[in-house]
Amino acid sequence: MDYINHKDRKLAYISLQGDGPTVVFFPGLMSDMEGAKAVALAAFCASRGQAFVRFDYSGHGKSSGEFTDGTIGAWAEDAMAILNQVTGGDLILVGSSMGGWIGLLCALKLGDRVKGFVGLAAAPDFTKELCWDKYSDEIKATLEQDGVYYEDCDYGDEPYAMTLKLLQEGNDHLLLDKEIDLTCPVRLIQGGRDPDVPPITAQRIADRLTSDDVVVTYVKNGDHRLSTDADLKRLCQVVKEISGPMR
Repeated sequence: MDYINHKDRKLAYISLQGDGPTVVFFPGLMSDMEGAKAVALAAFCASRGQAFVRFDYSGHGKSSGEFTDGTIGAWAEDAMAILNQVTGGDLILVGSSMGGWIGLLCALKLGDRVKGFVGLAAAPDFTKELCWDKYSDEIKATLEQDGVYYEDCDYGDEPYAMTLKLLQEGNDHLLLDKEIDLTCPVRLIQGGRDPDVPPITAQRIADRLTSDDVVVTYVKNGDHRLSTDADLKRLCQVVKEISGPMR
């Protein structure tokens, strides 16, 4: 594991040297680069000699900072710092949940360097559509008063510390209300039984993309994590297909 410095943050990452395009994995909210999908992709890329990078946003995993200081914009800056300082040449971006949102934001800035994008239960605009818009008046009052609401998390012992800053700043990065000007091949994988991201979200993303090469795959009984053995095998095959011949 290595680190880069970005502003006042120390960002942890692991890179695997190999042929391009380089695959970069973007974790989800309160997840990190040691999750099942990131580790499976690392092993897959190693087996075929493909370059791979995984990393932790500030306030996540091994990176410095407090989670409650984070925002979509700050974490997107973290990701861009990794991309600019650690990678070179063509890229395949793979984003899980919130990482799908941040990955899309980065792809829009990187232009022709991005040769493919894979979203797993990608959750653009979740701070507004899946949080604020669905919160009760009581929860909103708590946020206004305390600046944070602790939301139950089904994927670990710690609750999600949803800050008012995170929810408000997310409005500066909304994507589903406009055209997403990404022309590379895109593959979206969505669980049909995802309790966190409505399955229709994948189709909404596809409809906003300017790319003509967009494939949405619905996993009938898939959950939000998409981390079963079959899910991980599917992910690796999609990355192989979208990567094209390595060089």
